[in-house]
Amino acid sequence: MSAALAGLRVLDVSTLFAGPLAATMLGDFGADVVKVEHPRGDPVRHHGASKDGVGLWGKVVGRNKRGITLYLGSPAGQDVFRRLVATADVVIENFRPGTLERWGLGYDELSRINPGLVLVRVTGFGQFGPYAGRPGFGTLAEAMSGFAAITGEPDGPPTLPPFGLADGISALAAAFATMTALRARDASGRGQVVDLAIIEPILTLLGPQPTVYDALGEVQPRTGNRSANNAPRNTYRTRDGRWVAVSTSAQSIAERVVRLVGRPDFVDEPWFASGAERAEHADELDEAVGRWIADRDRDEVVRAFEDAQAAVAPVYDVRDVLADPQFAALGSLVRVPDPELGSVLMQNVLFRLSDTPGTIRTAGPVLGQHTEEVLGELGLDADAVAELRRQGAV
Repeated sequence: MSAALAGLRVLDVSTLFAGPLAATMLGDFGADVVKVEHPRGDPVRHHGASKDGVGLWGKVVGRNKRGITLYLGSPAGQDVFRRLVATADVVIENFRPGTLERWGLGYDELSRINPGLVLVRVTGFGQFGPYAGRPGFGTLAEAMSGFAAITGEPDGPPTLPPFGLADGISALAAAFATMTALRARDASGRGQVVDLAIIEPILTLLGPQPTVYDALGEVQPRTGNRSANNAPRNTYRTRDGRWVAVSTSAQSIAERVVRLVGRPDFVDEPWFASGAERAEHADELDEAVGRWIADRDRDEVVRAFEDAQAAVAPVYDVRDVLADPQFAALGSLVRVPDPELGSVLMQNVLFRLSDTPGTIRTAGPVLGQHTEEVLGELGLDADAVAELRRQGAV
């Protein structure tokens, strides 16, 4: 069967990382995503680890995309972009607010060319407000949303994640926003602008903090691996020097855990009846659970918890993920052929559709790999493309 998003064309003119990843998600389900890069290349090509001089992150975030080079700051590049827009359903960009307008490529102009176009604008702080003109990165969103303030040990500093958390959350939101705008277009025939500020999706995922503060005046503190809503909930070291994570969000699970570790008497304590009250006794619960786990190797601990139908998970690093049978059964990782590296291992599509599943068809392209192909579809022949190269437009 055809892919779920077959026939949808997306122009990805964004860079690190939320915008490109949103486009990747659309491409995974069949959209024709054209990655439009500056002739010197997207910064992702030089971000993070590389093999034989080839950036590995670019192979992942660039997958299922056709890559062209185009300098939107030049009049010739702008003319080509307008022709591309006429063929597109979606443009995803993350320039500072006002940049497209300065180039004569604002939504008024783009929608005149293509009234059905959805323009997805992903920026740190949105298109308006006192911070709109600031440079915006996921790290700033992780700080300003309140995430860093509640992450880390109680007596330690606020902690930032060692990966693009806010960008990843924003990519998911941007992909959803894109499909929402396209669904509205189905009814109206007209496109619209999506204004997504990276500071907002992560704020939403932090839960009811604003509601709690407004209603009760409470500010959530840093609690390390513990939770204010249930206990025991922590990571515990096993006899063989590895780690497991335990969660007791359900009352029945909490009872199974304490019985397993030899403390059934906890169940009869009045404070054990709710997660919040258990959290107030986290020290004694952690001591009991931690001592029992410390006397056993990790695999023994996991088997015992599984037999007791209690919730536990080994703390993995990437080597464990690659060896785990559940990830293997789901096909969570896939090896993709690549002309530069032979093949590249990467995460598979986000979810499985029973009738129109997504697939990874190609790894990220070589810089400008499809320039002639895509511009040829616009009617530009080899001489015209050569002239654009001479002008520095591609």
